[in-house]
Amino acid sequence: MPRLGIFCILVTALLGAVVHSDAAQPPFQGLDEHWLGWMGGPHDGLYAALAAVMDWFGGPLGVVVPAGLLVFLIIRRRGWSVFYLLATYLGGSMLVVQALKFLVDRPRPENPMVRVDHGSFPSGHAAGAAMLVVMIGALLVPVAHRRTWWIGGALFTLAMMWSRTWLHAHWLSDTVAGAGTALLSWWFFRHKLARED
Repeated sequence: MPRLGIFCILVTALLGAVVHSDAAQPPFQGLDEHWLGWMGGPHDGLYAALAAVMDWFGGPLGVVVPAGLLVFLIIRRRGWSVFYLLATYLGGSMLVVQALKFLVDRPRPENPMVRVDHGSFPSGHAAGAAMLVVMIGALLVPVAHRRTWWIGGALFTLAMMWSRTWLHAHWLSDTVAGAGTALLSWWFFRHKLARED
């Protein structure tokens, strides 16, 4: 777990450094543009509905779910779990993602189909999806069922990555940054969390 977390963080840092060196034309811009071409449409029907749900889940609902989980953990008096959730969500989502957006300052694809904020790298929706999968897996899913959870969580995260590029809100490489912070903080708190299971 710590190796995977460190690897994810290193990949994110490396991608961020490469993009920051030339935010408009990083070395993999051709691949990003090729992928964006595949995401050209038509933007209607089932795909549009799925992308809209993913956009909504990563936006307003992306705050509601961690908040609901926080209330549940407080009611259950799981203090270390509360601390883990706050450290992971606030540290990973708010601090790391927003700091990288400001530092890298990558332009988004032209004409995004949803409302977006400043900075394309990294994707807050994709990173938030990965963090949510790790947090719920660490806090609520019994060990015996975690393999199934990880498979479903990986598919959910991939769907979020697809939706961000299909909506032209992000380049493909923006969506790669993800669960490193959540994995490392889980490893750090693992013994305390195990006692509260």
